[in-house]
This record gives sequence, structure tokens and C-alpha cells, in this order.
Amino acid sequence: MDTLYDTTSLKLKKEFPDAEDFLPLNGTDHVELYVGNAKQAAHFYKTAFGFQSVAYAGLETGVKDRVSYVLQQNKIRLVLTTPLGEGGPINDHLNRHGDGVKNVALWVDDATKSFEETTKRGAEVAFEPYTIEDENGKVTLSGIKTYGDTVHVFVDRSEYNGPFMPGYKSWESHYNPKGAGLEYIDHMVGNVGWGEMNKWVDFYARVMGFAQLVSFDDKDISTEYTALMSKVMTNGNGRIKFPINEPAEGKKKSQIEEYIDFYNGAGVQHIAVATNDIITTVDHLKDQGVEFLYVPETYYDDLLERVGDIEEEVSELRKRGILVDRDDEGYLLQLFTKPVADRPTLFFEIIQRKGAKSFGKGNFKALFESIEREQANRGTL
Repeated sequence: MDTLYDTTSLKLKKEFPDAEDFLPLNGTDHVELYVGNAKQAAHFYKTAFGFQSVAYAGLETGVKDRVSYVLQQNKIRLVLTTPLGEGGPINDHLNRHGDGVKNVALWVDDATKSFEETTKRGAEVAFEPYTIEDENGKVTLSGIKTYGDTVHVFVDRSEYNGPFMPGYKSWESHYNPKGAGLEYIDHMVGNVGWGEMNKWVDFYARVMGFAQLVSFDDKDISTEYTALMSKVMTNGNGRIKFPINEPAEGKKKSQIEEYIDFYNGAGVQHIAVATNDIITTVDHLKDQGVEFLYVPETYYDDLLERVGDIEEEVSELRKRGILVDRDDEGYLLQLFTKPVADRPTLFFEIIQRKGAKSFGKGNFKALFESIEREQANRGTL
């Protein structure tokens, strides 16, 4: 399998001049989820989402306290980790949060420098820089704490040529289903508590050198019943985008409040993954059992009046519930899964950008009304 990225140092164009970008970040290295049963979760992500087997760590590789399966689809890499005994931090995380994102790992040229730059600006230490080695080379890692129990891990793998990193072995599987056309992580959304959004916006600006890309208030993101506020932070080259959501006052409990109630605090709400052909991708995912939010057919009655000409047939989008929005630079198509575990917390967004750099502001009302229908079914609205 191709490596995730060219591991030589990149000189990426700076797309957002307001970002200080002192780290800098080259992209998302991987996302690690703590899950109750990694073997079964890996089968789900392979079967339903089309990920491929990459690497494994566990008893057979000398790891005694956990097992991890590494999956990849194009530039998206997931690590699924489960504890092998009682007690300890992974069990604590699962007891508190259920299945969810623990580590958002960011690819850097120098993990030690990234650690020093962020901690001297006020980041709380998750773990100090350390280097691990095997016959394939070495990887240096460091970590800082962010909202809730989420950690940003800085990864320098410029001197490593193995399947994932030292401590893992290649995971050879006769079962490698067809990919779904998922290309890379477009953005990852964090839900934080009441009044905490600006605190974390400041964290990403001050500690990590990000710029604010866009802001939405409760007038932008509201329905008859619920509301939320959001600000989107980006690094300089635009490869890392983190929208930060907080609840806003409404008549009923918002999706952000529901998330925080069931996750027991702040955390990653959803992972947005990009595709170059959303219709084919959604068809594949649905055929493999992925469940999506329902969008009322009335959404499409005046779609072209709202977004202008698009290349896709409206009837094909209506059939699949795909949403469309336009900004000054083009349009985007998006669709959201239902939660991928039993708690109504983590879900995925499928997005195809045709020039647009925004986040579907025109779809917020339709999307959140769909989420409210699900909340009503769960009795949590």
C-alpha cells in the first residue's frame, strides 16, 4: 500500500496569511479512536466504509495492555484501540465517553520543536517527546492536551519506512473490500461546553498559530427549537481545519448539549471526509450498511433557486438526500451519517467540494432539523 504522504519535508503554499503557522503542520497523520472492541470495529470500518488493513499491535507484537488495528483509505488513517485488561486510562476513557476520538495526530517535520513551540505558548503537556525505533527506522512523537480528553499528537515520521510505526507489524488480511472513494480528512469538528468556544478558538490561534476562517452565530445556526454557535480555525496551508461548536440558548436541548450529555464532556463530534464523487461514494456506503440522516424532499423543491446551476441532477441528489450549498468560490455537496456507535456522539460527514471553501451554512437549518428528528426519536430533544 502507498504511504500516507511523501514523508520528505513539504513547502506547502500558505493559503491563509493570518495564520502564524510556526509549527508548521503538513497534514493529518492519523486519528486514534478508543473503542470497546477493536477487532469488531475494524471489521465495521472495512466493510461499511471501505478501509483497508495496514498494521496491528497487540500481544503478538509484545504489547500487553492494549490492541490496536490500523486502517487506511487513501490519505485517511484510523487507529482503533481497545484495552486488554481492567482499569487504566483507556478503560477510564471508554467508561466516561464510550467509543470516541482520543488522539488527533498531526504530521510535522519536527515533533520536539512542535511540542516546545506549543507548550511555551501555554499548551498543557499530554506527553513529552520520545522516539521509537525498529528495523524500518524511527518515529518521534509528542502530545498536548486540547478540549475534553482529546490530545493532539505531533508525529515526525521522516525517517520511517514501515507500515505504520515501531511496535506495529503489517496486518495481512484476505478480506480487503473495495474502497468507497474517501480521499482525505477535510475537517474535524469539536463540541465544547457553554461559553467555551472562544477559549478554544484562542487556544488554536495563540498556541498553534491558526487563523479564524469563518464564524457562525445562533442566527446562522438555529431552528425553531435549538441553536448553536461555531467558529472555524485553520492552519496556514489549509490542510487542518477545526470548527469549534458550543451550545446556544433554544427552546429545547440542542445536538451539542445531547452530545456533551452522552459523551460526558467536550470531544470530537464528527470527522468530515472528502470524496471526488459523492453520488458514487454515498451509494457504496449505503449498500454496505452506513446509515445517513434523512433530508425531507421539500429541501430540493427550490434548490436551484438557492444555489444556482450545478453539474448534478437534482433528482439524483434528492434520491440520496445529498445537501448542496454555494459560496463565492463554488459549491459543495455534503451528507451526514447517523452516529456510528450506540451513544449519539461521533458521526461522519461525506463532502465533495467543487470550488467552495465554506462549510454548508445554507444547509444548517435542514441539517439540524434532520438531527432534531433523530433526537426526538431518542427522547433527548
